[in-house]
Amino acid sequence: MSHSAVSQAGAVSVSIGNQRSLRRSVFKQNNSISFNSKSWSSSLALNQKTTSIRDGKRYPSTTICMSVQQTSSSKVTVSPIELEDPKDPPLNLYKPKESYTAKIVSVERVVGPKAPGETCHIVIDHDGNLPYWEGQSYGVIPPGENPKKPGAPHNVRLYSIASTRYGDFFDGKTASLCVRRAVYYDPETGKEDPSKNGVCSNFLCDSKPGDKIQITGPSGKVMLLPESDPNATHIMIATGTGVAPYRGYLRRMFMENVPNKTFSGLAWLFLGVANTDSLLYDEEFTKYLKDHPDNFRFDKALSREEKNKKGGKMYVQDKIEEYSDEIFKLLDNGAHIYFCGLKGMMPGIQDTLKRVAEERGESWDLKLSQLRKNKQWHVEVY
Repeated sequence: MSHSAVSQAGAVSVSIGNQRSLRRSVFKQNNSISFNSKSWSSSLALNQKTTSIRDGKRYPSTTICMSVQQTSSSKVTVSPIELEDPKDPPLNLYKPKESYTAKIVSVERVVGPKAPGETCHIVIDHDGNLPYWEGQSYGVIPPGENPKKPGAPHNVRLYSIASTRYGDFFDGKTASLCVRRAVYYDPETGKEDPSKNGVCSNFLCDSKPGDKIQITGPSGKVMLLPESDPNATHIMIATGTGVAPYRGYLRRMFMENVPNKTFSGLAWLFLGVANTDSLLYDEEFTKYLKDHPDNFRFDKALSREEKNKKGGKMYVQDKIEEYSDEIFKLLDNGAHIYFCGLKGMMPGIQDTLKRVAEERGESWDLKLSQLRKNKQWHVEVY
């Protein structure tokens, strides 16, 4: 959403007191409110031009600005709390040959005009039939047939879920995806070649409220958030849309009021993107920083705007190196470390960690095997 959305539209201020009554009254007036990338910040707003769909009805969105003067210590009530009951995560409830038909609630561009490429925040209504845990993925089957297998559907594309199990409406009925539109440019002409564009990412980013979408899953165990120790340290490293699972973690830690779940440890997010306009969910993360300075740290690497100490582009591994002493001490004390994003991020990060380990007189191979053995090392790259 553009920063001008609030000023362009007549805004209604809603004072947040009792979260439950707020949600009831707000949904009564307009079922289309989406708590997305701008949620839980000083101006929670929806673009007037977008529309959302809930319960089979289409509503024009109204820009709503919510006063958050009273929200610094309060959290959002979530339901149904029964989603906390299972001891094991849901896995593969729907498979490619028997996928679930969900509906698109909303699609919103979440990067600024100077961002290279387009990234969208997509809310999907599964009506409570496709539960998941934070850190899991959904499979999406785009419409049409597989060009390599005429008559057969497209292959499943996996996307990390960018919301908690309660979804962006806090009612357990939606899931959100963070999707970058994959566009192919001919290296010789420099022009876009639509025939080679990413089928699924373009389908998702072009979707309209009410469109049907075939979902499989949920899948994945490696990125599940370990919650047995509320005082644990979680070091989260992402490039681009790899921030998706961490948005879920952080909303659960700092935004939602989940009975018997209180986070008192440290969450430390490293996010690498091209420039300021490419930052994802920045207002949300910045608010956690303001409200929970003892429990949240947030470091950004902007490759096209910042330089590393050697004068080159600032990548996420440069930020890791900058704080390597602290990171290694935290890992030695049992911290969990997560990596999510394009697989090309890992060699540079691994090289940095290996170099730092050797400078400390440690064997990185030995340390890595120990982290894996202790289930402190979590990697999901694509």
